[in-house]
Amino acid sequence: MAHRPTICIVEDDTSLLHGLARLLRGCGFEVEAFACPEEVLRRLEAGSLHCTVLLLDIHLGEMSGFDLHNRLTKMGLSIPAIFMTGCDDASHRERAAQVGAAAYLVKPFEDIELLGAIGAALEKH
Repeated sequence: MAHRPTICIVEDDTSLLHGLARLLRGCGFEVEAFACPEEVLRRLEAGSLHCTVLLLDIHLGEMSGFDLHNRLTKMGLSIPAIFMTGCDDASHRERAAQVGAAAYLVKPFEDIELLGAIGAALEKH
């Protein structure tokens, strides 16, 4: 049996988090859903979490999606990241490009747009 890709979603809007998780599970992905970026760090450091692709909200409170991505990079982890935001901004697009984002999505986005971004990230991984 082939290993299904695990998409780790980090989104502080719990209704969106649950909706994205439901969508991706329905498409056959394993999903780990987090409202708190610190929990992702704890689980990865403990070795109890495997992520094939990260789906990161940019605005997460004290730690941004960019901050989380930076911390993971410093840990030596290279996980394709898709950044999403409801506040599109040229500086966010530029920073996402600088860190090698697999994609940058502006909320609200279509399901097909998200699935296409995940597919492209998996191909590169």
